[in-house]
Amino acid sequence: MIETEGFRQDLAAVVEMLRETRVSLDVDHLREQLIEYQEDMASPGFWDDMERAQKINQRAHGVERRIAQFEDLEARSEDLEVLIELAEELEDRGQIPEIAGELTSMREELEQLKLTTLLTGEHDASDCILALHAGAGGTEAQDWASMLYRMYVRYCERKGYTVKELDMLEGDEAGIKSVEFEVSGEYAYGFLKSERGVHRLVRISPFDSAARRHTSFASLDVAPVIEDDGAMEIKTEDLRIDTYRSSGKGGQHVNRTDSAVRMTHLPTGIVVQCQSERSQIQNRETCMRMLRAKLAELHERERQEQISDVKGELKKIEWGSQIRSYVFQPYTMVKDHRTGHEMGDIDGVMDGDLEGFITSYLQKL
Repeated sequence: MIETEGFRQDLAAVVEMLRETRVSLDVDHLREQLIEYQEDMASPGFWDDMERAQKINQRAHGVERRIAQFEDLEARSEDLEVLIELAEELEDRGQIPEIAGELTSMREELEQLKLTTLLTGEHDASDCILALHAGAGGTEAQDWASMLYRMYVRYCERKGYTVKELDMLEGDEAGIKSVEFEVSGEYAYGFLKSERGVHRLVRISPFDSAARRHTSFASLDVAPVIEDDGAMEIKTEDLRIDTYRSSGKGGQHVNRTDSAVRMTHLPTGIVVQCQSERSQIQNRETCMRMLRAKLAELHERERQEQISDVKGELKKIEWGSQIRSYVFQPYTMVKDHRTGHEMGDIDGVMDGDLEGFITSYLQKL
């Protein structure tokens, strides 16, 4: 007779997690929300306002996906109970690997689903704007900033998010000096806000002919995208708007017209700029979204004594300021200075594959 008591205990723990997740998700409320969205989408004139319609459609798909994921896990738990009973009756040891694998898979999916229920901040469900800036380290730091940019783009793509580059300033020799990009997707801000801070890299520099070890820094800022619901008034007289030619790599249009926009909010000194679109009007609209996001952060900082929920502490992009260190010489290690968490070689990633290594680390957080 095969021993399945351990599997039954694990399954009971999974079922208990499902009960807790049902309460946390408030599945009944999600179903009511989905019905409201579907009724709104079926109403006449829904697609007249394309921007609003796309946002409602995106929210409806998000709610539907969470309901479907939870119901799928419930059905799989019932199927797994039947599979354990069959394995006991038939004394089929061949089912043991399948049962163990399914239990592991369900636990991991439940943990991910449960994580979304913890993202209850005011802006956690919003899209977000990320800004990367190279710090101390010159060309090495600019190369590090470009690697971080590709890392986050890959991470967002794996999670099904949409990434849109808003503005980029390329490095003198390699890499980038700064880049701003918008990430759109369910709980984008909630998942990415903890990445805000200074990131430190230690490696043998490919730009040093003597093959010496270099330390580089780059900072990441994360701001939620705030919807223009009229609650935040931005006066025209408080803005200085400059237009200039885009600094792109060429093209028949992008470098021949003053399509790029730089917007300065005079009372606060906040500056945003965008050159991602060929249309100056579209770039102005993007700048206004970015400005609303940064003003929302500023208001939150003024309202709270501890500002970590929305902005975090602003630090110099240099020694002693990093939230995480990526050390590849003399050994491979990533350390999060906020939690003390360290991780060595992950999933068999080779030391030379820096981007793959870091992306794998981010997936583990």
